[in-house]
Amino acid sequence: MSVLSNPGSGSCRGQIILQPGREKSLLRRHPWVFSGAVKAVVGSPQSGESIDLLSSDGSWLAKAAYSPSSQIRARVWSFQAQEVIGPEFFRRRLALCLSCREAMGIATKSNAYRLVHGEADGLPACVVDRYGDFLSCQFLSAGAEYWKASIVAALQDLLPGLRGIYERSDNDSRSREGLPLSTACIWGEEPPDELLIHENGLQFLVDLRHGHKTGFYLDQRDSRLALGTAACEQAEVLDCCCYSGGFGLRALQAGAKRVTFLDAAEKSLDWAGRNATLNGFAAGRQEFIRGDLFQLLRTFRDSRRSFDIIILDPPKFADTQARLEKAARGYKDINLLACKLLRPGGQLFTFSCSAAMTPELFRKVIGDAARDAGQEALVLQTFTQAPDHPQSLNFPEGHYLTGLQLLLRPQG
Repeated sequence: MSVLSNPGSGSCRGQIILQPGREKSLLRRHPWVFSGAVKAVVGSPQSGESIDLLSSDGSWLAKAAYSPSSQIRARVWSFQAQEVIGPEFFRRRLALCLSCREAMGIATKSNAYRLVHGEADGLPACVVDRYGDFLSCQFLSAGAEYWKASIVAALQDLLPGLRGIYERSDNDSRSREGLPLSTACIWGEEPPDELLIHENGLQFLVDLRHGHKTGFYLDQRDSRLALGTAACEQAEVLDCCCYSGGFGLRALQAGAKRVTFLDAAEKSLDWAGRNATLNGFAAGRQEFIRGDLFQLLRTFRDSRRSFDIIILDPPKFADTQARLEKAARGYKDINLLACKLLRPGGQLFTFSCSAAMTPELFRKVIGDAARDAGQEALVLQTFTQAPDHPQSLNFPEGHYLTGLQLLLRPQG
């Protein structure tokens, strides 16, 4: 277990003075300050320390964490001048996060959910997910790293009965902050290699140390539940990029005749198979195929395979605007192929987790794909990330997951 130390005083160690006019986003309570907005840094703040943000005329704006290595030079902790950024501040913020989740009633549906969702919860670049008696955390900015010990201590105090807290700060955001990747047990017990969670009547084995994200795609909980209300009874279902089988298992639970699980990783297919067995689904109702999504969909088209329901939940195609055009082509390709594989009256559950892909653009791309396949697509339902991954209207960048449930019928 790692030993964490608390930083010293929570008082601000310096100031950032903004260029003229660059305070407008902060006045709208947006929590980021980019490097190009900085006119001057006053004092000698160190990475992660708290600073005051001032407009070009000297007006006070906010208290933020300083990140000298990042294009996001400061992330706001508070817009209240009297706020002291220290251990008690983080305890109060975390207590508010916990009370919000209690109000959502998620714990009645699952023992795995997000407790802290970064900027939307007033704790920029800090993610905390609960998996039963364990927490999986990410500290993805200089400020979150600086106050890590205080955050972990507050979590221990607020959540009695925890067995362990594991850090999964292993994505590229750390590198952009000038921080090394970090994965370790930072309090209590190491999580087991396989941890059992439950969600809406299903059980899943998860790996907190090596699994995708912090261990499981918690943000798709509501989308998986919605699949169970589709016409799954006796349906043949294709679950693309299945990971550990979340969507496909929901279809089996809802009475699907057979589910074909596709993934590029053998380990993911193994997890999906074991989770299917764990939930008591007959082996004859399952098929597992490893390979490239684009190639497999073309192979199915060429062999005239067809399905009643298809789920397309691919990994992120675009993490920046610069990659958006290529990503749009990729989304169109797989959705065009999926539309050709669906039987008349079939349903398509299609998703994008690329933040650069707006809901409006995603709809256009999927609409173009359906028309090119000779289909009309009717929107039955739209999806976004589950409510324990909240979206603040002050921070539009917090929206990243877009989904559509479509009914396909031949064009008239």
